Amino acid sequence: MKSRYLLMVTVAVFAVILACSKSSSASAAAVATGPDSALLRRADHGRIEGNASAPVWVIEVSDFQCPYCRQFHDESYDALKRAYVDSGKVRIAYVNFPLSMHRNAMAASESAMCASAQDKFWPMHDVLFTTQKQWEGLPSPQRMFDSLAVAQGVELKAFQKCVSAHQTKPLIEADIDRASKQGVESTPTFLIGTMMVTGAQPLANFRRAIDSALTVAAGGAKR
Repeated sequence: MKSRYLLMVTVAVFAVILACSKSSSASAAAVATGPDSALLRRADHGRIEGNASAPVWVIEVSDFQCPYCRQFHDESYDALKRAYVDSGKVRIAYVNFPLSMHRNAMAASESAMCASAQDKFWPMHDVLFTTQKQWEGLPSPQRMFDSLAVAQGVELKAFQKCVSAHQTKPLIEADIDRASKQGVESTPTFLIGTMMVTGAQPLANFRRAIDSALTVAAGGAKR
């Protein structure tokens, strides 16, 4: 069914954690069968990091212009990555949820996903958050996004083509649609195992949630 192919690798995680509906959508069809499907598969795969055999998924539903998302990135992301992703315990996937109140959020998401098509999502993810205060008020931030992408090793011509043609927009719209249907209303929201954690919580809270999910996963593996 086309809707199951909506987010390529990530959709399997959404289906398990969020009990996604199976309804089709225009975005689903576009992602599954459109002319840019190969690019979208690369973009989707690029926003996932961690060992494929990790027992727990963390889904980060986020907005690059959200100050609380930046707070999570600045205060917790690196520590969690070192402790759980780099150690092979957790896989993390970034799901776009650009809020309409943030005028440059969609452009930032498209830039991140076009970088992802060149396997540069996570470097772009980091630099978008660390420079958020510099671009959030710009009337047209794309020139800065182009510069940031090049600094991360992105090939500019292909990147600009991807952005100007909005090639990854169906994937982003599919992210928004799925997250909204499952009750996500704000950013950041995290799906950790079967739990939903909202907001830029203290690092210790994320550790507890992930450790709990790992315990549950270990118990299931023993059965």
